[in-house]
Amino acid sequence: MSQVFQIEKLVDDQKIGAFNLKLLVLSFLAMFGDGFDISALASAAPELRRVWGVAPQDFSIALSASQFGVLLGAPLLGYFGDRFGRRIAIITGCLIFGFGTLATVLASDLGHMTVLRFLTGIGIGGLMPNAIALNSELSPRRWRATLVVLMFTGITVGSGLPGTIQAWLIPVYGWTIMFWIGGLVPIATAALLWFTLPESVKFLALHPERRADLLSTVRRMRPDLDIADDAQFVSAPAPEASGSGLAQLFAPGLRFITPLLWVCFATALMANFFLNSWLPLIFENNGLTPQEAGVATSLYHYGGSIGGVLVSLLLARFGFSVIALLFMFAAPAIAAMGTPGISYAMMASVTTLAGFFVLGAQFGNNATSGLIYPTAFRSRGVGWALGIGRISSIMGPLLGGVLMAMALPLDRLFLIASVPMAIGFLAAAGLVRLCYLRFGSLQIDDTAPVTQTPSGATNPAANRA
Repeated sequence: MSQVFQIEKLVDDQKIGAFNLKLLVLSFLAMFGDGFDISALASAAPELRRVWGVAPQDFSIALSASQFGVLLGAPLLGYFGDRFGRRIAIITGCLIFGFGTLATVLASDLGHMTVLRFLTGIGIGGLMPNAIALNSELSPRRWRATLVVLMFTGITVGSGLPGTIQAWLIPVYGWTIMFWIGGLVPIATAALLWFTLPESVKFLALHPERRADLLSTVRRMRPDLDIADDAQFVSAPAPEASGSGLAQLFAPGLRFITPLLWVCFATALMANFFLNSWLPLIFENNGLTPQEAGVATSLYHYGGSIGGVLVSLLLARFGFSVIALLFMFAAPAIAAMGTPGISYAMMASVTTLAGFFVLGAQFGNNATSGLIYPTAFRSRGVGWALGIGRISSIMGPLLGGVLMAMALPLDRLFLIASVPMAIGFLAAAGLVRLCYLRFGSLQIDDTAPVTQTPSGATNPAANRA
């Protein structure tokens, strides 16, 4: 009689070892290139302003262009990942934004820059939902949120590097050095991923024609088991979801969670891309040297890395309540950045705290979106959350351009920037309650059964049954 293995049990019972650490490092590298390219233009903008002789507010469209690309790339390559596999979608995303960024060294004006940033954004947007799905589906449940968030710290580490290049390399090599680095790194990463990145075993189990890949990946994931060539693999029944396509995201148990999750994505991304896009120009316009502006901008992202580590330690146990607290403290931290007469040391410290709370909240959004939705449409669910959220991330740089043109004082500028996080806190607080009803505890588990009460809410008693 042939062996029979349940896919979810194979994944959840694995001990953290070389397979998981290798996946984490490879995903971190992909996210590093993603984060670098997200921040590259913002950090190059002060030098481009001098070279091309343009006003700060003229960068609004170019800074938003990559987010327009993400708006298209997230659901498009999210569907691609559900159809053809997370692995090939991740590699494709790296190549798209790598070559798009590399081509930026040839840009001669903001019009060329805008087109290339749009192309870059398609790859950036497609990478994230598939990376979330892949790591969610290959990580044991008790470590899933932690590993997904640690993977995403690659974005903040990568986003922090352009500030360093702005401070020390652009004065020597010019603005193109930013895009040479930002293009070559993801292309090299894509080549590495082609030979080393595994595919999701949950995805492979849904495609019988890829049985050989499934066997190979399972044996590498579970070297402690002797898995025969004729072994059978089965999946646990997924939570019932009516309809198809987008309708699945609004099935019973998700119909209120999905829109509130979208609000959390939208508000955190709007605040982040307001700050991410305009901090270098804001800092230099208010008297900081390029070195001081670059260091302060980097600290925003490195603060986010620390916030990501905190989320990785707490999210698996406390779920969305951690994210709600980060939203709550993010608003006053952003507002404090505009305190009149603030010293550089204090401003840099507050900027670090703002990154801690804003990016920590978004890390939590990313991780939980990869846990809420079942395997059959996980990439689609994450892709739509990122895509809808990116509408507001487009508005962040555009709003910044309007406010820069108005020449508002810093205290009013940063007070306005704090509003989205206050709104996000309300949505996150609602999700704490809804996720508890769906999953029966603060912990988020995509295998939880879903039943309907007459009022349309999920029944926590059924979830615990």
